[in-house]
Amino acid sequence: MGAAFAKSDSASDQPPSPDWLNLPCPVKYEEIQRENIMSLKPELFEGLRFDFTKPLNQRFSLSHSLFMGSVEVPSQGAQIIKVPAAHYEFGANLIDQRMMMLIGRILTDGRMSARIKYDFTDRFSVKVNAQLTNEPHFSQGMFHFDYRGKDYQTQLQLGNNAFYGFNYIQSVTPTVALGGEVFWLGHQRKSGIGFAGRYNTDKVVATGQFASTGIVSLTYVQRVSDKVSLASDFLYNWNSKEATTSVGYDYLLRQCRLRGRLDTNGCIAAYLEERLNLGVNFLLSAEIDHWKKDYKFGFGMTVGE
Repeated sequence: MGAAFAKSDSASDQPPSPDWLNLPCPVKYEEIQRENIMSLKPELFEGLRFDFTKPLNQRFSLSHSLFMGSVEVPSQGAQIIKVPAAHYEFGANLIDQRMMMLIGRILTDGRMSARIKYDFTDRFSVKVNAQLTNEPHFSQGMFHFDYRGKDYQTQLQLGNNAFYGFNYIQSVTPTVALGGEVFWLGHQRKSGIGFAGRYNTDKVVATGQFASTGIVSLTYVQRVSDKVSLASDFLYNWNSKEATTSVGYDYLLRQCRLRGRLDTNGCIAAYLEERLNLGVNFLLSAEIDHWKKDYKFGFGMTVGE
């Protein structure tokens, strides 16, 4: 009788087996590294930046952006050349949380961009990204057809210059998803194939990607707590035999968010977002490259949600 009770207790201590018919739906293939990108790759800038968003109703809003700083221009030597630059950007946003999103931007230098997203059903949606410029051969357009299954996601891409792409990602366990992608660029007659894997738990997110173009990418994010995350990534280019490793942190305080990064090229970066009031945020951006003697500092403010 005691042995029977012991067997019953040991069986109850074992974790339940996963339900293979009800696996979770994974993230999109293009968003497989989203946690790492948010921590290690904030929108760093140099100079002054001011963003203002004015909502007109619950769905429609206008935005104004002003930037004054410097931009790097190509040079033949190792010296970095910067020239002063400034532009104003006007935008209009129409967002319907249920099915549609329209975003348009126009800059003083003549560039225009548009983003459209429409959800036909809960599973099928279409996205359109377009950019028009005054420079020849730099205008771009891309269509994305997304389908969300029960435990998988897939996407078809069609773009200018005869670009065709397809990706698919499938959950194979409750914590592991595997996927792949193929693309064909008819204008340059280039093709490629890639494979990816993602491991996701409440505390850890790890990803790995390999492409036939020679790129190997590994990322790891550790959630220390609800407010602190540590991240790292490794990027290797098989063709150029170059490798880069980065480590960083993402610290969320009550009134601000601080992110920092250090890589093997000697580049140190930090990005601070501090909430001064409801809808008012102060920004500080810094990036220092000791090897290239390149120093970038910026500050800005965003008003409006």
